[in-house]
Order: sequence, then structure tokens, then C-alpha cells
Amino acid sequence: MIDEIYKFTEEKYFTSGDFNGLTLHELLIKLNLGKAEVIAEIRAGIENDVLTIEHQGNPHIKPFSDVKKDKMIEFLDESKGETNFCMYPHPKKLESAAAGEFFRDAPFTYELAKGAGQLDFRAFDLSTLEFYRNDPRYHYETNSIQGQICVTDEHFESEGMPEHDQVLLQGFGFAYDNELNRYAGVILRYLNKLSPEHQRIWAAKQIKKGEVWLHPEYFAMSFQGSWGTKLSIFDAFVQELDQVNKMCERMEKPKLFRDSYCEERIRGFEFLLRPTKSEFGSFVHLLDKMMSDNISKDFFRGDLELERDVTRKSDGKVIVEPKGTIQLLDEWLHKFYRSAEREDPVKELIDTFRKIRKLRQEPAHRIGLDIFDQSIFREQRALIIEAYNAVRLLRMILALHPKVEEDPPQINDWLREGKIWDF
Repeated sequence: MIDEIYKFTEEKYFTSGDFNGLTLHELLIKLNLGKAEVIAEIRAGIENDVLTIEHQGNPHIKPFSDVKKDKMIEFLDESKGETNFCMYPHPKKLESAAAGEFFRDAPFTYELAKGAGQLDFRAFDLSTLEFYRNDPRYHYETNSIQGQICVTDEHFESEGMPEHDQVLLQGFGFAYDNELNRYAGVILRYLNKLSPEHQRIWAAKQIKKGEVWLHPEYFAMSFQGSWGTKLSIFDAFVQELDQVNKMCERMEKPKLFRDSYCEERIRGFEFLLRPTKSEFGSFVHLLDKMMSDNISKDFFRGDLELERDVTRKSDGKVIVEPKGTIQLLDEWLHKFYRSAEREDPVKELIDTFRKIRKLRQEPAHRIGLDIFDQSIFREQRALIIEAYNAVRLLRMILALHPKVEEDPPQINDWLREGKIWDF
């Protein structure tokens, strides 16, 4: 009888369209036998690596390839068929299943055909994502923890774009090795939805060596039903800018930052996809535009002189020139804020603004070959942490203003407590 049970199970697996399992109810109808007798046969099938079963969550898909035989048998013995479950062909049986060879041209669909779990993930070189990010036909969005890719409305089902390129990647996350090297992480269920042509593109970039783990937040949100536990450092950064501007309103002053960038995610404001000197330079340029270039001089008007006298070296003539935004912020903070601490926190804040401005200016005066270096990932991470800490400290200083203390703007608990993901 077990051979007949397996035949029906494999048939359902390959004809369902989504590698679904066969329910006990479906099997009982096909066999027209008693439940106890069929359960005993299923139990023997599990023991002999012919079948596996799923009973938790959505049993109609096989979530993971890890087969825990003792747990399956324990469930059967306790439930006696009174609790819903689905049967699947054991991976050992699928190794020789002829029907699976139909999917060989689509590498990740083929893995499912051979018994992999739909929620098993695979890791890829980040340059795989770069292909979609740089192609304007695709909408690429990420918060550096998770993201998605889809064809833009303009090109969806258009004659100018081949059907196999009109892909949708419902979701992806980021993954890391023990040295915090970064990769793209995608579950097989989503990879399976890609066209065979794009599956082969991803397969060529797959990382197959060493231990790789999914970002904890992405894992929790994807597999544990979490709504999130912390903010991405990039989301936290723009929320800090927004908080600063709201505090300026309480202080009855113009906004310090022209734009908080909260309305729409800024392209490129994320962890690098390729660790190159040019990519890092582009990120620094964007970061400085969001910080120093983003400061409005109107905020300081009436509190400081916006210009200064400078003696020209060429002829000794005194000329008037506008002060830079970083200098104005430095002067304003030192004029109105006094720290009880021995060390000057304002200096640390201003030093970060100046460091980013200097980094932005360096490539503009020097022409050199682009370089690829994994250490650039770590350099960028260290820089965005410094930048985040600077704008957070600025927000905390403004929070001490009497008018802000009297009527503080509402703030996200994670932001207030500094609960962020910095990788």
C-alpha cells in the first residue's frame, strides 16, 4: 500500500503547480480505506524515508528541508489523524523522480522539485541586486534590511520588454557571514517565481561556501510573525532629521534642515551593493547633501552674524564672505548650549559633519583608478554610524530647549531609545 500512497503523494506534488502536499482527506478518498490503517502505512513511510509530513503553520507547503523524523512520528501517534496534515515525497525518493527533471532549466524550481523547503534561503553576491537597481525598467526598493523588486508599470506586459525579464521578486533580505560580509538572502519560494532565465542569473551569483545567516530582523519578520524590533539605521537617520525640524517649530524658528527626506526613500541612501571607491564616493556625496548642504541658514538668522570679515592674502584687503553651514551650526550650539559633562559633545557632533564634508571634497580634487575592496563595506558602515550618532545628538540637545521640553513632539520609542540595526 505504501507504494500507492507514495504515487498519489508524488502526483499531487508535481501537478499542484506549487509543490503542494497531499492531505489525509484526499488520500482517504483515493484509497477508500480506514483511517487507522492508512495512518499506520504513513507512519511506516516516514520511518523508511518514503514520506514526510507537515502539520504546523500552512501544511500545504513544505517550509524547510530539515526533516525531523521523530517529531513527525510523535505527531501522528498523538493526533491519530484527527489534526490536519499534508504528506510530501521524501527528498531521497525525489532524487530519482523523473517528473522533477522537467524543472532542470530553472535551478531554484529544480531544488524544490528535489525536496528543498520553500522557506529555505539562498545567499547571493550583492552585485545580483545591482543589476535590477541600475535598470530603470525595475522598481527596486530596500531599507537595507529587506526589500522587493518588480517591473515598473510602464514596462509591465509591454512589447518592448521580453516576458522572461518581467520579473517580480516579492521579497529579499540581507545575509551575513561571521565576518559581517554582506550578501543578498532570498527564500526559495520567491526565487521559484522568477523566470528560468533570471533564475540562472541568480544561480551564477550564489554563495555556496561558509556559514551565512539572515539578518535577525528579516528572519523575525519573515518567519516568526514579528512586526519589527528596531529601526534600520537609514530610517532612523531621516527620522532624526524630521524630529529636529519638529523641534525647531516648537522653538518658533525656521527648520534647521530644508528636507527631512521622510516622504520618499532616497535612492542610494543604503548600504553599498558593490564595495568600490566610486560607490563609496557617491554615498559620501549624498550623505553630505543630507547633512551640511541640507542646513538652512534661515535657522540662524537673528541669532548669529551670517557673514564674516576675511583678510585676503593676495593684497591684505578685508572682504566679507558668507559663513559655511557647519561653522554656523558650531557657533549656534556653543552659544546656546552648555554641557554639564567635562568633554564637549558639540565638538564630536561638528567633527562628524566636517569629516563627511572633507570626504566629499577629496574625490573632487583627485583623479585615480577605481578600486574594489571588501573593507569599503566596513568603512561605509562606520561612517553611517557616526553620521547617525551626530544627528541623534543634535536632536537630544534641541530637546533640552525650554519650549521643546514644554511641548515635545511625539517620537518613535525605538528612535528615542536608540534601538537601531546598524548592519
